[in-house]
Amino acid sequence: MRMEITNVSEYEKIAKQKLPKMIYDFIASGAEDQWTLRENRSAFSRILFRPRILVDVSNINMTTTVLGFKISMPIMIAPTSVQKMAHPEGELATARAASAANTIMTLSSCSTSSVEEVNSTGPGVRFFQLYVYEDRNIVRQIVGRAEKAGFKAIVLTVDRPRLGRKEADIKNRFTLPPSLKLKNLEELNIKKMDMDVKWLQTITSLPIILKGVMTAEDTQLAVRVGVAGIVVSNHGGRQLDYVPASITCLEEVVKAAQGKVPVFLDGGIHRGTDIFKALALGASGVFIGRPVVFALAADGEAGVRKVLQMLSDELELTMALSGCTSLEQITRNHVVAESDSNQNLSKM
Repeated sequence: MRMEITNVSEYEKIAKQKLPKMIYDFIASGAEDQWTLRENRSAFSRILFRPRILVDVSNINMTTTVLGFKISMPIMIAPTSVQKMAHPEGELATARAASAANTIMTLSSCSTSSVEEVNSTGPGVRFFQLYVYEDRNIVRQIVGRAEKAGFKAIVLTVDRPRLGRKEADIKNRFTLPPSLKLKNLEELNIKKMDMDVKWLQTITSLPIILKGVMTAEDTQLAVRVGVAGIVVSNHGGRQLDYVPASITCLEEVVKAAQGKVPVFLDGGIHRGTDIFKALALGASGVFIGRPVVFALAADGEAGVRKVLQMLSDELELTMALSGCTSLEQITRNHVVAESDSNQNLSKM
């Protein structure tokens, strides 16, 4: 008899059993001591609810708009690389699941399926994640292909000028399985990253979202250069260890953005309650990374569909129990964060 999956985290246990150690560790591990990796999740447990009662919650509306695109819920798929390591259908299965859920998928530039292949899975709103390369002709080619394939935005990852040190990958001598290729980067001469947003804006009409912002200073810089959105992210704890959890940095970024651009959260989300907390602290939506890949490894497209459905169901229930019938009704007053007690202490 097949075990009933009741929450997102259970897929990780199944994926760990199914995947070779080298591949599981590549997906699951973080940089150095992995403090940030753990903190991304544990920081959510220190944010508590202030639910409101005597509200009619018989109809809950979770729809929202991201860059003008209407989606069913504020839950989107983050860019994660080489998904065919997790499942033979890789990014194609993820794209179909996102489309079925009427939400946005972000395709990694280090994907094992090309932008054209992902586009061929059918309709859907998709963003393309870009690392920036020294050779600007390469960037022109990749961005041009993504545009032609119907991708709606560029997500520029800015927190990886060099690769973080993941010791599990060193121990396992991680290499990409020989049968897999980085399909968007084949036959391209890739060197180091060196890019500015202003130049990228000259080669594409697509909106540019900056991913990897954690401070007020970088938020102000991003707003000044005209980005369309910001993703608060520490790269899933895979880059610089001992940076705070993404959720801990969220309010600082939201305040600095001053409502000029939407701010999204990436990192550590495993429950609908986590999503509610992010929305209450000012996020316009969230991106999910590892849970999608573990579900893909465990059960292919059906696993990804189930993860999106479970998170949607949990968010809806959290909203109902907190007295909110739409995303607009979720406010800062619905949560108590650590920063609140620190502010109260400073007033004493």
